[in-house]
Amino acid sequence: MTRFLPVRTPIIYKVTLFKKTSKILVCGYNDLTMSETEKNKLPEENTSETEVMEPVVPTPAPEQKPTEPVAKKKDSAGAKLRQVGKNMPVGPGNFWNNMLSTVLLLVFITAAFSYLTDTSVPPEELTISDVVGQVKNNEVKEIIVRGAMLEVSYRDETRNKGEAKRETDASVSDSLTNLGVSAEQLASITIDVQRETGFGYWLSQFAPFLFPLLFLGIIIWFLTRSVKGAGMQALSFGSSKARMIDPNDTSKKVTFKDVAGAKEAKQELEEIVDFLKNPKKFLDIGAEIPKGVMMMGAPGTGKTLLARAVAGEAGVPFFSISGSEFVEMFVGVGASRVRDLFQMAKKSAPSIIFVDEIDAVGRVRGTGVGGGNDEREQTLNQILVEMDGFEPNAKVIVMAATNRPDVLDPALLRPGRFDRRVTIDLPDRHDRKAILEVHARKKPLQEDVNLDIIAQRTPGFSGADLYSLMNEGAILAARELRKKVGQFDLIRSIEKVMLGPERKSHVLSKREKLVTAYHEVGHALVASVLPYADPVQKISVISRGRAAGYTLKLPDEDRKMHSKKEFLDDIAMTLGGYVTEQMVFDDLTTGPSNDLQVVANLARDMVTKWGMSDVLGPIAYEGTGGRMLGGGMSEDRGFSPQIAKAIDDEVNKIIHDGMEKAREILTKYRTALDNISIRLAEVETLEREEYEALLKQEGVLINDAYKKQRELDEAVADPTAVLLASK
Repeated sequence: MTRFLPVRTPIIYKVTLFKKTSKILVCGYNDLTMSETEKNKLPEENTSETEVMEPVVPTPAPEQKPTEPVAKKKDSAGAKLRQVGKNMPVGPGNFWNNMLSTVLLLVFITAAFSYLTDTSVPPEELTISDVVGQVKNNEVKEIIVRGAMLEVSYRDETRNKGEAKRETDASVSDSLTNLGVSAEQLASITIDVQRETGFGYWLSQFAPFLFPLLFLGIIIWFLTRSVKGAGMQALSFGSSKARMIDPNDTSKKVTFKDVAGAKEAKQELEEIVDFLKNPKKFLDIGAEIPKGVMMMGAPGTGKTLLARAVAGEAGVPFFSISGSEFVEMFVGVGASRVRDLFQMAKKSAPSIIFVDEIDAVGRVRGTGVGGGNDEREQTLNQILVEMDGFEPNAKVIVMAATNRPDVLDPALLRPGRFDRRVTIDLPDRHDRKAILEVHARKKPLQEDVNLDIIAQRTPGFSGADLYSLMNEGAILAARELRKKVGQFDLIRSIEKVMLGPERKSHVLSKREKLVTAYHEVGHALVASVLPYADPVQKISVISRGRAAGYTLKLPDEDRKMHSKKEFLDDIAMTLGGYVTEQMVFDDLTTGPSNDLQVVANLARDMVTKWGMSDVLGPIAYEGTGGRMLGGGMSEDRGFSPQIAKAIDDEVNKIIHDGMEKAREILTKYRTALDNISIRLAEVETLEREEYEALLKQEGVLINDAYKKQRELDEAVADPTAVLLASK
């Protein structure tokens, strides 16, 4: 039974995977477990995940400006042509490339047509002796001399012309005379000597020099282009690679109206916008706006989108750059780029500098974490100097985003630099519905779509997850050749985002399906009986992603805090599949492998992090991963071997108590376990309504302590009075 990490998200679901052994194919986990899937929802280092809260809603086209006076319309033809040249795109697909392609195509077609329609007969190849014999036989009418070539024409006009080569050190007359042609025979023919001129002649003269030089020039040109792209521009290494978004560019403009949820974060950033719009009222009273704003939050919560919204609301230039773009292989390049970036921003002031994933360059110095080196530390030092050197009226604000604020250097977060911190939490149920409505604007929905139900079923989803959910729903509808997205598409897309696509080709045998059904119903039955476990929403034995079956249980309302009773019930519920396999089949498969990992981690966190052990008491035995205050590293765990053994004993006791609790419930309701498992194996999927109807039919009472507490709070309308009355 894979469940959420309790402080992170209340999503709980069960996954059983296939693993082939030497004997049979059984339910089990391969190398990917659901605990790893849950970890992917937690903030991770250097996450490259795209943050999406809301799509950018296209803003209306700007209104047409009034017609200018006639005097301003008298532009010359040359000015218009220059303007056209400026607007002409550079690169493949522009006018000049198309024109060149057209000309080359015409030349090729003309050459091919000339070659195919050429009916001329090539001249007959002769030797000088053949020519002499033809002259003696009075067959030759004219000899045209072109350099070393002789073109022979005959008295018989139907005969094809001939060509022969001669020696160039003597004239044609001397050569023929030396070969026995008499003066009378030589006088009967016409000898026309033509000097070679034109392009062909000069080309033949210069070809031995021209073609090697041309070939060498082409090679140098190609090498120059490749080397230039690889880093030959040594003088531009120190230039900033920041991308600027023009505030007048309406196609990329984002405002707070385009961002759903994150109310508190938007309120914090409104002061920044107000300062950029009206800095005088702050400066007159002696107030200084925060020089840096650090936005912290889980991946996909919309940190970058909020930064762009601030720039769009304020209407100022927005310089965006990633933290990793400051660091290069050459020492000093990062610091130079920082200087250049701040110079650009000051020239465009008021402006905003946004550094995404600043933890790539802003880590604690001197620890070696993340491959620390002098270049990265020099870059960080330059950032610190530039931020601390701002004048109060510089009107340049630095914004940064990270999902790892714990690894940032303390000097970066001190007052005077990034002195304002904005935490962006995961959206609650109301915010999730608002986000879904924004993503559904461009998608035709059927009448049965209820986004409130989708928001209820997606606790712990970020804005990026909700975007993916709506997109997957539209893809499912398009795949089935439907014009509108239905509620069923969105429900399926939730499971697809969480677990992966259905594997319809992965068919289970009857025994495999029965083992999986018993395993999942064991989880669900224990969860329904225990009062502090979340309600079961769905049970399925259909393969999805790497899962052969799963149990989806979600809370009816979002909860920010979790109790010891909830954790103990969750441990018992998670072990329900393990105990069921022991009871029913008198054997164990690899199916519960992930369940055991989740239980072990949860029990250890209860003992070492949250002080929920009666033996060890309220002591946190695990801190921040061995890091000392001030940035140093420590390999000491902070407790003795005796305490380590006591921790192991407490973890073992919590797990065994949970297993006995699950065994007691499953033994008591063994008939219900058998009947519901057989039903699940037949229909493959049980939704909440059908599952609870089967429980009622079997006489199993569903215990929900949170539901009772909500009803009592609503009746009294004062939780404090309820608490005092219970005492």
